[in-house]
Amino acid sequence: MGNLSTSLPPPDATEVRVWVLHTPDELRKLRAGLGEMIADGQWHDGDALADVPERMILVASELATNAIRHSHPPTEVRLLRNDQHFVLDVTDHNPDTPPQPPDEVSELSAGGRGLQIAQRLSLDVGWYTTDEVKHVWASFPVSTN
Repeated sequence: MGNLSTSLPPPDATEVRVWVLHTPDELRKLRAGLGEMIADGQWHDGDALADVPERMILVASELATNAIRHSHPPTEVRLLRNDQHFVLDVTDHNPDTPPQPPDEVSELSAGGRGLQIAQRLSLDVGWYTTDEVKHVWASFPVSTN
């Protein structure tokens, strides 16, 4: 796993939903919201997703945890979609510090794996900044067919 590329998410992706988080306790709200959207079936138009929803929930939790831990509130998690991809776009208020996946994480360490998990479970991970926020995003396929 290497450094993340500085890049924008797919430009034609439109916002489906936003979660605003202030504390780690609110991560449950994020996971439940993504889970509800999966159960409703409204977010994927009946496409066969296999394990994509579970991977998205895990990556959303990891990226949001990083944002909450390394910045100050609020953290926003946006779910975007275009014809080919779902995109999780997580913002924090620490634009001067780039996301850094560790080169090596000890088996005994309690953290440090969030970006590595995102890189392993998604199609692509990138980041960019605006004046006041840093965005870290991960993309997933709309269909596994």
